[in-house]
Amino acid sequence: MSESVRTDKSDGVLTVTLDRPKANAIDLATSRHMGEVFAAFRDDPSLRVAVLRAAGEKFFCAGWDLKAAAGGDAVDGDYGVGGFGGLQELRDLNKPVIAAINGICCGGGFELALSADIILAAETATFALPEIRSGTVADAASIKLPKRIPYHVAMEMLLTGRWLDAQEGQRWGFVNQIHPVEKLEDAALEMASQLAAGPPLVQAAIKEIVRDAEGSRFQDAMNRVTNRQLASVDILYGSEDNLEGARAFAEKRDPIWTGR
Repeated sequence: MSESVRTDKSDGVLTVTLDRPKANAIDLATSRHMGEVFAAFRDDPSLRVAVLRAAGEKFFCAGWDLKAAAGGDAVDGDYGVGGFGGLQELRDLNKPVIAAINGICCGGGFELALSADIILAAETATFALPEIRSGTVADAASIKLPKRIPYHVAMEMLLTGRWLDAQEGQRWGFVNQIHPVEKLEDAALEMASQLAAGPPLVQAAIKEIVRDAEGSRFQDAMNRVTNRQLASVDILYGSEDNLEGARAFAEKRDPIWTGR
């Protein structure tokens, strides 16, 4: 792959480490590499959960690499299969992704974190959308953030570029857990292990239902679920795992999930 994007696989968990000193900013080539990594993760049945982390202690990701842009990388260039950072626009990603935020997480880096399903943060993590100060728009955050946290808080972040610490991020609901810096990676891997032991077909159905329902009326979304019009739901309802869950409950034992 690339020295700037390292991967490790263990017990169904893919760990993706962004390593581009000093700010872990993402240029076009790195974004394309990340897209390849996450597309392969999506398509590999042996992998259940991904953890996105960054090397170093000061930065998780400063977003778009402005030095690369000055050198010719176009802001509207080819980011790769999943859009910026490989996650933002990756289609049909029905597996959990955990972001472990170890430091400054701003601009496109914050947008990348918002593409994950669960965000764990170090006590020293900070978040901001400073694009407005450089005369541009945080486009993905403008779409996502007002749906994730209170509207007025999201608009304040977008319109002023102000910084939030991990504690405020947790208060507004986009940070799930806060950990000491030295315990962050272990906490992320522990959660990933827990998710990897869960029912993959149910996790896939949850992600597709949530994604499908985002722009739908409640009853329309429910009708698509109950009529098995979503691929992951149709697979789940006809699966061995769906029966296994009921059998395990009746037999008072832990279920054995096979993904079939």
